[in-house]
Amino acid sequence: MQRKLPSLLSSPGKPCLSAAILALAISVAPSPASAAPGEGPELTCRTIPRLIQSFLYNHVKSRALDSELKKRTIDEFIKRMDSSKTLFFAEEVKAFNKELDGVFASMEQGDCAVLEKIGAKTVERSQEIETYVKNFLEPADYKVDETVELVLDVDKRETPKNAPERERILQKLVHFQIANYLASDEKMPEAKRLLAHRYELITKRVRERTRTDLYEAFVSSFAAALDPHSSYLSPDVLEDFNIGMKLSLEGIGVLLSSQDGYTVVEEIIPGGATDRAKALQPKDKIISVQQKGEKPVDIIDMDLREVVRMIRGRKGSPVILSVLRAGGETQRLTVTIVRDKVNLEDQAAKLTMETRTVGNRKLKIGVIDLPSFYGDATLRERSSYADLRRLIEQAKKQKVDGLMLDLSRNGGGLLDEAVRISGLFIRKGGVVAVKNAKQKVDILEDQSDEVLYNGPLVVLASRLSASASEILAGALKDYRRAVIVGDDQTFGKGTVQAVINLPLSLGALKVTTSMFFLPGGESTQRQGVKSDVIVPSAFSTDEFGEASFPNALPDQRIAPFAFEENASHSDPGWKLVRSDLVSRLSDKSTKRQATNEEFKKVAESLKKAKESEGVMRLADVLKEQAESKKKTKAEKTRKQKEEEERGPQYQEAINILADFVYDGLAPGDEVSSI
Repeated sequence: MQRKLPSLLSSPGKPCLSAAILALAISVAPSPASAAPGEGPELTCRTIPRLIQSFLYNHVKSRALDSELKKRTIDEFIKRMDSSKTLFFAEEVKAFNKELDGVFASMEQGDCAVLEKIGAKTVERSQEIETYVKNFLEPADYKVDETVELVLDVDKRETPKNAPERERILQKLVHFQIANYLASDEKMPEAKRLLAHRYELITKRVRERTRTDLYEAFVSSFAAALDPHSSYLSPDVLEDFNIGMKLSLEGIGVLLSSQDGYTVVEEIIPGGATDRAKALQPKDKIISVQQKGEKPVDIIDMDLREVVRMIRGRKGSPVILSVLRAGGETQRLTVTIVRDKVNLEDQAAKLTMETRTVGNRKLKIGVIDLPSFYGDATLRERSSYADLRRLIEQAKKQKVDGLMLDLSRNGGGLLDEAVRISGLFIRKGGVVAVKNAKQKVDILEDQSDEVLYNGPLVVLASRLSASASEILAGALKDYRRAVIVGDDQTFGKGTVQAVINLPLSLGALKVTTSMFFLPGGESTQRQGVKSDVIVPSAFSTDEFGEASFPNALPDQRIAPFAFEENASHSDPGWKLVRSDLVSRLSDKSTKRQATNEEFKKVAESLKKAKESEGVMRLADVLKEQAESKKKTKAEKTRKQKEEEERGPQYQEAINILADFVYDGLAPGDEVSSI
């Protein structure tokens, strides 16, 4: 019998999440440790240990506060206090580590003095940095040093040993920030004034940080030390989270995180304003926000909640964003997005028809684009499963010779929808297993004998395909029902989160409570679903994926639970995907990619990105900005058209499917429609 779990909309976001999250989470009862903190509505020092125990009671892996977990928590807290590594010196960090190790015991007695001490040090240092930056900008002959190189990944920067080392880092940051203002057409005097004011605001915000803010930061650090998806939702953040859950947010339709002082695009919400405008990509760093008719505001080191409030706004109003995009060379782009609500029609699955000629045969290929696993709470009005059924029937009426399911930008969705959709292509059987913190395994099954489509099937996936899309792709692969095509692997988010509401208006805990497993017994965690035929995209790098996150949980295995009737079926129209078939398809694709200019460009871009290792060269950014201003309107129109067309990965996936279809035809056979 199927063990039914509540629906889940998963997303590969990082610990600090914006109000743009569109998520439905499993609700579980609070543990005894969190049921009655015994404090007022404000988070206090003495409350923290009880919240920590609540996390541990529910977490899928970490069940005790051991020395390693303490160390990760301390590292995360120091990182939160000094996200750009410009406040503290190396020896101070060592001293803080020692002092913070004892706070886990002292907070039981309500003593969090060390947190307050570190908070006071951030105020002192922020004032020092503000003064230094103003003095550095003061000379009339100041100009941007275009030779500057800045490591964007703060984890790859060394902590400064002393003031001179810190000043060298600050100088690079200042040149970079001034260049951003100049690129937005500000004159140098105004750029200097704006940046000086920005540092004044940073100091002001740090000075206004309360004890409660410090306690929240520590609890959040503990959550991040558990894994990338667990987090503490303070009352303010919980309010934003609930806005997103109601799908009532009028904004740009993105999932944001705060990383190392940058606001980073984690996910583009299908059907949202950004998705329709093709304006942003995952991993873009937003560095300034501008309202129509106003000056741009530098948001580096700004609190994520403030950034979200600036980006959020009235439907139909524009917001202008400056972003950094990593690639072969770091680009600085300015994009305008008109705020809007998510459009269900844009989010819904769509069918398009393609043709390919292989040998002397003209083949008709159906392509179903499924950007998410969607559905209303009751699944009565509309669901991705119902839409997919309808589209497959349409494809069969049009006598398609093969079908491609495009999950390349599918970041997840309703878990039950992924299970039901799997059943359209396989006989009944286990689709996904969910193992909880108590090691109990629930198997979600397709219980129908019906196979709606039994013909050649290709699934296009990428490093952006996550959670529910990995479950569908993995089940079809394990049952040898489809050829998986795309990046080397999918995203690799194989965990389930639960939201535990806390009493006394303390907010909520978001905890990783379970892990996903495919029918073959493998977890999708970190390793994702491997492609049978690798066709790289611009996202085919280690930067995109669960394994790139700090404290990502390791993968696991359980006993296989694939049902035998799927593996040894007798359906005459359904041919199992064999290893020899995959080898032939892969060989043909490799030869095509080797002579394709578009794939050569992709390979070169990926190579440059790897070699740059996240180093931004200011000269490259300024050059890119100058060139973009010279582009004619015609060139921009052409580029927009090119972006609207599907890329080389999509086209090659169709070629592979055509080869798949052709491979099953005996010489001289007519193409038979399904």
